[in-house]
Amino acid sequence: MILIGFFLFTDHSNVTGQTKANSLEDGINILSNLIAKNHFKSNKPFVLDEVDSIYSTALKMYDGDISEALLALTFATLPFNRMPLTIPFIDIKLSLRLPSVKENIFLEKRKFLPGIVFFDSNINGGQDKDKIAHFFGNAFLAYNISSVNFSKFLGLFVEMFEATFNVSNKVDYRDLQSNHLGEFFGNSLQNNPDVKPSDFLNIYSLFYFSYN
Repeated sequence: MILIGFFLFTDHSNVTGQTKANSLEDGINILSNLIAKNHFKSNKPFVLDEVDSIYSTALKMYDGDISEALLALTFATLPFNRMPLTIPFIDIKLSLRLPSVKENIFLEKRKFLPGIVFFDSNINGGQDKDKIAHFFGNAFLAYNISSVNFSKFLGLFVEMFEATFNVSNKVDYRDLQSNHLGEFFGNSLQNNPDVKPSDFLNIYSLFYFSYN
């Protein structure tokens, strides 16, 4: 993920009972606890309603501050709390701890993270639980950085980094598509703060049929 490197060794304690976030740590903990409690479970059959609800809750926690909400969402929606790295050529293995909550809360949060976000998501494999973090991370960058090309570069750089250091086996083009959608969302928020994540995640099908 794009923003992980800035917060690799941050420790986060469990925060409950709060409705407002005073810091990034607060936001990560409050959102993670709410997801772990299945707070966002929708009665509708569309998981993107849950994504919209998580985003709306984050906005309220930060009193409408879009930038703060997007940053907290990036880490609160990560489906992993450690990043295994294998340094090429010398084959040294590292495990980098990421901003997260206590292990029991993290495991429950991961269970209830929205995963069926695209029409071709694997309903059994949970393969797309990381796409929301990709989406919000790139939305944060696009919203805060004026250069769209720089945002694209960072998204591609992270994918190449993950492939090179064996975080993943190869560049995940579905991750890149999630990055593009998040970037589109972040740019659109600059002009229309009322847009919702689902308005942009639904565009995935257009990417799919354009490139396949």
